Amino acid sequence: MEINKIYNEDCLDTMAKMPDCFVDLTVTSPPYDNLRSYKKDIGLQWNFDVFKPIADGLYRVTKEGGVVVWVVGDATIKGSETGTSFKQALYFKDIGFNLHDTMIYLKPNFSAVGALKTRYAPVFEYMFVFTKGNVKNFNPIKDRPCKTAGKAKRGTIRQRDGSTKRKSNEGWVQPAFGQRYNVWEISPQSNGHPAPFPEKLANDHIISWSNESDIIYDPFMGSGTTAKMAILNKRKYIGSEISKEYCDIAEKRINENL
Repeated sequence: MEINKIYNEDCLDTMAKMPDCFVDLTVTSPPYDNLRSYKKDIGLQWNFDVFKPIADGLYRVTKEGGVVVWVVGDATIKGSETGTSFKQALYFKDIGFNLHDTMIYLKPNFSAVGALKTRYAPVFEYMFVFTKGNVKNFNPIKDRPCKTAGKAKRGTIRQRDGSTKRKSNEGWVQPAFGQRYNVWEISPQSNGHPAPFPEKLANDHIISWSNESDIIYDPFMGSGTTAKMAILNKRKYIGSEISKEYCDIAEKRINENL
């Protein structure tokens, strides 16, 4: 299995080359509910039967303690959201993954055309974080401004019997920034792909759930964002992308960062 390479093929063919427990982290966004028009020459048809063997393959190739970040949303068909995201999340659990965190990717200034007549505009996607066993790596991002920065902790905690005791961290001074919450507001960006994957989104998941030299996989590499951010963060990468045109775009972006 060659590392630091994007394979121009179906991700099932790429994963078939991998030994068991090989990948530290997968960061990807599948072509959910056919919400985007991908290249016609690749013959892509996305449905639940296509999804299941991919999820099975990801479980096999993920290391113990490894993570899969699955960024997904739902289409609205005949007045009802499909619920595909939840079906996929439950299937990941059925095959052995833990649903470690249900995160939200919030898109500021995102325009949802035609959605306002009967419902609120959808401006987010789910970022399901699955783990194989207990999570091995977590490097929390601390960039949330603290309103009480510089002030010492005070107060008491009420016990089950009604009594109170002083907080164990009393006197601890609040830092300027606290740990980020699980709703990430990140602006979409264009990079030659119909479903652009923001670099910051890929970057922040990579630094959160992996360490330097770990192997990062993207089974739907698209224009190469996951590979680019893996390189910039001193990780290794493997990608699968069925479109030759997107592979060429990805290789160009990667070569610019080597």
